[in-house]
Amino acid sequence: MVTPEQVRGYIERGIECDELRVLGDGQHFEALIVSDVFRGKTRVQRHQLVYQALGDRMREEVHALSMRTLTPEEWLDTNG
Repeated sequence: MVTPEQVRGYIERGIECDELRVLGDGQHFEALIVSDVFRGKTRVQRHQLVYQALGDRMREEVHALSMRTLTPEEWLDTNG
């Protein structure tokens, strides 16, 4: 069974993150991902970058992933 820490590691290897939080139960996960790479991208494009970082694991190990993908500025606006 996949842990939230493993999912976090998979994402970190593919995307440089300012903030990354992952919660989950082994099959269903929620992630907060804050990264400069999201700047100028649509929500769909941002999610595609995360799916790309996860690669085949998304089909084989991670059955559901709910994501919040923000730029550092969006994160500050939300939490400032």
